[in-house]
Amino acid sequence: MDEILAHLEEHLGVVGALEPQLPLVAEVGTHLIECLARGGRVFWVGNGGSAADCQHLASELVGRFQRERRGMASLALTTDTSALTSIANDYGFERIFARQVEAIGQPGDLLMAISTSGGSPNVLQAVEVARALGLKTIGLSGRDGGQLKDMADVCVVVASESTARIQEAHILIGHILCDLVERHFARA
Repeated sequence: MDEILAHLEEHLGVVGALEPQLPLVAEVGTHLIECLARGGRVFWVGNGGSAADCQHLASELVGRFQRERRGMASLALTTDTSALTSIANDYGFERIFARQVEAIGQPGDLLMAISTSGGSPNVLQAVEVARALGLKTIGLSGRDGGQLKDMADVCVVVASESTARIQEAHILIGHILCDLVERHFARA
């Protein structure tokens, strides 16, 4: 029981420490709403558990989170195995997301980049390409934010060294963002 309580206490501590980041979360929500309201698309990139979070959060916007509203243009660039494997084979793993952003990203779109370390080369290259193409770039990172903190237009950093706790906080932030978007468009 002590081990279980230790996990819960650590989780609550990390989530509680997000309070100073809430203005950034609100700013990200505004960027998402503005992007989607003007017909832009939201692209999601990340590795491992963050890739799963990308797929989860993209689908919350396409389908619904908690309220009825129109579907949102949101796509996880982590899910097309043919694209991922052919790009990795031909250009290297570091280019798997950048090449997709290059192919379909347009000014007015938004890239959500999730990296618990803030240093994933394939995520950073996607941010680089997105910025060059005129996409708004948003980071969800952990630890000290890594390079992602300085590269993204806005980066919400979960100040923890635990990958598990960072990922838990990222999904909470993602759900908050989905709720902000959904509240806006459910009223519209």
